[in-house]
Amino acid sequence: MSTSRRPAVEGCRPEKATPVRLEAEALDSTAPDYLRELKEELTGEDLVPARLIVNACFDEDCSLSTQEEAKRIREHIRAASFLGTGTLTVSFDDVANERKVRPALAACAERARRDGVVLEIDGPLSLES
Repeated sequence: MSTSRRPAVEGCRPEKATPVRLEAEALDSTAPDYLRELKEELTGEDLVPARLIVNACFDEDCSLSTQEEAKRIREHIRAASFLGTGTLTVSFDDVANERKVRPALAACAERARRDGVVLEIDGPLSLES
């Protein structure tokens, strides 16, 4: 990583807004209309969504179940991007089959990167091999 600063970063000035963490379970929907209203409400209260936490479940050794969970994570990546959230944390306790879960999470991480969101893993495995 370069030590030189980019002009956009140098031009940053503090704002009077409080970063907040959102729990995915607290969202009523990931539909754009709902997210637009939520973003307006947060902005009106001088809150900035800094992190979205998704509690995932990978305790079944089932490809279909793993893909359904990955699909749900991707929906929240889109929601995080829409809200301007910088980081999406995927939290889980167990992994039934790492060979199924690791590629699904790697694909989610790539999707997050393309959408301008950092994907963090809070669980018993990492994306590094």
